[in-house]
Amino acid sequence: MGGRTTLKGLKPEPQIRIRTMNPSGSVSQGRVELGRLLSVAPLLLLLLLGAPPGSRGQNDTEPIVLEGKCLVVCDSTPSSEPSGNALGMSVRSGTGRVAFSATRQTNHEPTDMSNRTMIIYFDHILVNVGNHFEQDSSVFLAPRRGVYSFNFHVVKAYNRQTIQVSLMLNGWPMVSAFAGDQDVTREAATNAGLVIMERGDKAYLKLEKGNLMGGWKYSTFSGFLVFPL
Repeated sequence: MGGRTTLKGLKPEPQIRIRTMNPSGSVSQGRVELGRLLSVAPLLLLLLLGAPPGSRGQNDTEPIVLEGKCLVVCDSTPSSEPSGNALGMSVRSGTGRVAFSATRQTNHEPTDMSNRTMIIYFDHILVNVGNHFEQDSSVFLAPRRGVYSFNFHVVKAYNRQTIQVSLMLNGWPMVSAFAGDQDVTREAATNAGLVIMERGDKAYLKLEKGNLMGGWKYSTFSGFLVFPL
């Protein structure tokens, strides 16, 4: 019978998708079992370092010959953190780009700001790579564990009250800023910082003191993934 069968109760060997570029320039792809690829990893390293022809892996198996360029394609946003493999390493993609930047373009009164949460809302998105910033809630949802950079500028207009704005992580203030000059018509509470976020963590701005009567036009909120952990 065609196809591949496995014994009942046994999981199939994990596979990795392989793309190869032939000398003619055409690209072909297929799959190879992770265990078999790892078994010949020393041979591949020797070939890359210029080992003599005929070299074999440590288990003396027939080598896998790859012609042209080989690319291992990995998931840039895995559903769970990798637990490592037989070589004690985890493979991560370097293309998991995450960044956002949002602004406030209208000077509406804060009637659309919740009296319970006091989240500061933004009505225009400049950048949203990965689509992890939700405009309606103005909340950033971390797609994976890593170090993230955030900065904000919240402008109060025609308001002589002191305001305090905080960058919140899952309901806890991480970085705060104040604006309270009594002699200017516009002033910004500004700050920035790095935070470690887990997959699914939420970051947003909260007005913790004062009010934004008069609006908060020209305010900005931005962030990006510095590197995964």
